[in-house]
Amino acid sequence: MKEVTDIIKAYHEAMEAGKQSALATVVSVEGSSYRRPGARMLVTDDGMLTGAISGGCLEGDALRKALLVMQQQKPMLATYDTTDEDDAKLGIQLGCNGIVHILIEPINAADKNNPIELLKAVAAKRRNAVIATLFSLQNRKVAQPGTCMLLSEEGVTTNSYIPPELQNQVLTDMQKVLHINRSSTKEYFTDVAITGFIELMTPPISLVLFGAGNDALPVMQMVAVLGWQLTVVDGRNNYATQQRFPLAQRVIVANAATALSHLLPDARTAVVLMTHNYNYDLSMLQQLLPLQLPYLGILGPKKKLDRMLRELEEKGIEITSQQLRHIYGPTGLDIGAEASEEIALSIIAEIKAIMAGKQGSSLRSKQHTIHSHL
Repeated sequence: MKEVTDIIKAYHEAMEAGKQSALATVVSVEGSSYRRPGARMLVTDDGMLTGAISGGCLEGDALRKALLVMQQQKPMLATYDTTDEDDAKLGIQLGCNGIVHILIEPINAADKNNPIELLKAVAAKRRNAVIATLFSLQNRKVAQPGTCMLLSEEGVTTNSYIPPELQNQVLTDMQKVLHINRSSTKEYFTDVAITGFIELMTPPISLVLFGAGNDALPVMQMVAVLGWQLTVVDGRNNYATQQRFPLAQRVIVANAATALSHLLPDARTAVVLMTHNYNYDLSMLQQLLPLQLPYLGILGPKKKLDRMLRELEEKGIEITSQQLRHIYGPTGLDIGAEASEEIALSIIAEIKAIMAGKQGSSLRSKQHTIHSHL
C-alpha cells in the first residue's frame, strides 16, 4: 500500500504542476519476475517515476512507452519476454526468466473515476477492497479497458472503459475475491478475449506500540520506511510526545485502564507490549486477549510471558488455545538481535511474516517459487 500512497501523492503534485501522467501496472506474469501483478509505477511527462514495475531493468523502456501513451491518450499493453534472447538483456540484472505484461494507462484528471481516483478511494479506508483491471493478451492493438472497476464497502464504482456486457461477470468475480481474500486472474469473452486481473487491495499494517522508550524509536523508523501506520501509547507524558515520535500517525498518553478506549484495532492491526512496566503490560494483555488480534507481541523473556499468563489464570481468566496462537512472546524472529535496532528488525520481520501467512524461514529452504502464481 505504500507504493499506492506514494503514487497518489506524486499524482497530485504532478497535477498541481500542470504535468500529464500515466500509470504502469504489472497485470500478468509468466515464470520469474522481480515484481508481481499489482506492482505500479506513475510516470509524468517530464520523466519522473514513482513506484516500480521491476528491479530497474524495465523502467527505461516503460518510460518511453508511457510518454507515447500520454501523447496518444490511449492505454497500451507492453510485454517483456526475458525468456527470448532478444529481450533477455532486459532481465539480465535480475536473472529473470519470465514474461511480464504491463498495462500503461493515461490518467485523465477530468475523469472522476480514473485509475488514480479508484486507488485513492481504496487508500482512504482501512477496509479490504477489490480493483478490476481488464486487458487483452490476445490482441494488444485493440482497446484496453484498463483499471475500470472498484468494489468496496461503499459499493461499486465503474468508469466508462469497462465493457457493459462484462460488468456483471466481473462484479461476480470481484465479490468472490473479496470472500476468499486472494487476488485472481479471470478470462472473459466478448468479440475478443479479455483477461481480468481481479486484485484484492488490503490496508497497510497498523502497529500499536505500547511503550515510548528509546527502544521504540528504531521501530518507528522502520515502520515509516515500510509505509505502515504507527500508534504509540504510553502512560508517561514526557515520553509519549509527537516530538519524540514525529513519524507516528498517533501518539497517545493513557494509563492501562483507559488506553484501549483510544484504539480501533482491526484484522490488520499488530500490537507489541514493550513498556518495560510489568503491571501495565499485564493489564493490556488481559484487555487485548479477547480481541484475538493477528499479532500480539510481548517484549522480554519467555518466563515473563509465562508469569503473566499464570497470573491471569489465577484471577479466573480463561485463556483459550486460539488466543495463545496469536501471542508472540518473546516477540521477534530469532536473528541474534542484541541492539535496539536489531530487536526492532526482528519484531518488524516477524509481524510482516505473520500478516503474510509465512513462517519467516530462510528462502533457500523453500522448495517452490518465491511467489505463488495467480
